[in-house]
Amino acid sequence: MNRKLLLLLCVSVPSFMINLDANIVAVSLSSIAGSLHADFASIEWVISAYVLAFASLLMPAGALADRFGRKRILVLGLAIFTVASFFCGAARSVALLNVARAVQGIGAALLLSGALAVLSHSFHGKERAKAFAFWGSVIGIAVMLGPVAGGVITQSLGWQWAFYVNLPIGVVMIGLTLFVVEESRDPAASHIDLMGVVLFSGFLGFLTWALISGNREGWTNHWILWRMGAAMSLLVGFVFVERRESRPMVDLSYFKVRTFLGANIAGVAYPVTFLTMLTYLPFFFQSALHRTPLVAGLMMLPLAAPLFVMPRIVSAHLDHRLSGRALLSIGLCLVSAGLMMTSLVIDRLSYLEVLAPMFVASLGAGILNGQVPKVSMTVIPVDRAGMASGIAGTVRFSGLVLGFAALGAVLFTSVDGSIAMHFPLASLQDQAQMTRLTANGNFDAAAQVLVGQKVVIAVLIGSLARGYQTLMIVAAALAIVAAALTWWLTDARDTAPQSAVAVNSVNTLLD
Repeated sequence: MNRKLLLLLCVSVPSFMINLDANIVAVSLSSIAGSLHADFASIEWVISAYVLAFASLLMPAGALADRFGRKRILVLGLAIFTVASFFCGAARSVALLNVARAVQGIGAALLLSGALAVLSHSFHGKERAKAFAFWGSVIGIAVMLGPVAGGVITQSLGWQWAFYVNLPIGVVMIGLTLFVVEESRDPAASHIDLMGVVLFSGFLGFLTWALISGNREGWTNHWILWRMGAAMSLLVGFVFVERRESRPMVDLSYFKVRTFLGANIAGVAYPVTFLTMLTYLPFFFQSALHRTPLVAGLMMLPLAAPLFVMPRIVSAHLDHRLSGRALLSIGLCLVSAGLMMTSLVIDRLSYLEVLAPMFVASLGAGILNGQVPKVSMTVIPVDRAGMASGIAGTVRFSGLVLGFAALGAVLFTSVDGSIAMHFPLASLQDQAQMTRLTANGNFDAAAQVLVGQKVVIAVLIGSLARGYQTLMIVAAALAIVAAALTWWLTDARDTAPQSAVAVNSVNTLLD
């Protein structure tokens, strides 16, 4: 088999594992809660413990890859992720499961940073566009399969297999990586920026902790404010230390490069405005349209398909015609247009009417899926591939966390306003409880909050639909602002179209 293809598999399949695992586990949460007799607050940490560890360590993992070797960190991440997956499946209490999930997040951070660093180091110039298109396509497959696989596995094998499925894949990938990938490192990385690692991990950890807890505990809660304050203090300290470090974990001077900054704005906007919808929409289909988890997962397949198909179409037909600047801007504009059109029809509670405009948004997201990492790494020296991959992964995943938190707050606020308008005589406490239950899709319980007052469930479903309508409008506005900033900042000369000859020469890579 083509050695280049094997190398692509070594860096793409680990990313596939991370994305597939996240989607499968999300579908399995209710079964996990029932099996382990866990309440909602405890079961939330099955996701949050993983997110917290993953997001906090992505950037340091990139620095470790540059210092100790990209192959070594990739193999180490695969081993930790695989072993932790076994302990997740074998857990007999929610506390043990959450600890194992945090360890799994550590492994995921190491393997993703190592994988992207190997990809950036191994493919240059003509080949890099094709390689990143392949990587983006594999991510698209994981996003497509996740909800469906989660429903099938949970219903037929049990939630434990949402984790056990990683074991054979992890073992095979460790063996293949040891055989195929050549070791590489940054020769100038003679030491680890330990203070930078501690400060940045602390900043992202406290920020993520605040974001994932804000909707539940309240954004004015003193513990949330304390976490946000700690995060900002650590960020200031991080910037201060990095500017004085001879070999910083994050070379802040790269953010003065307009193309790098523009690509990272697109990199944040992509998960904030679109990837979050891949979780919100299945929930909407289940709660407002009364579909089962498996059916909701199947309903998402048409929306996830462009994430797989578009990177290959762009690589084959558009890379040699349009600059990276143009492709990023077009992708964001399509996302904005699709979301705005969806906001106009989502309150009709019709799957087909939602599908068409969301497919437009998905086409734009498919363009972004392969272009964001390619463009962001265009202006970064190869010897800093680990750092660049850490930034790319951190931006993407932090954007996802930020999107869930920010758009979740928009959703809750809009639903709360609708509840207050329809039930003005209810106490603030009752209104808040109805909002929480309605946003969670528990309409029967929400209808029983007001004793002695008849509550029509259709009104509650309408309130949820209006919440989603507002959520879509806000996301569309963010996407169009990001498109304008990306176009303004990204230099067309840095992201010039690949020549037709170059594209044709790398099309043989996967054939």
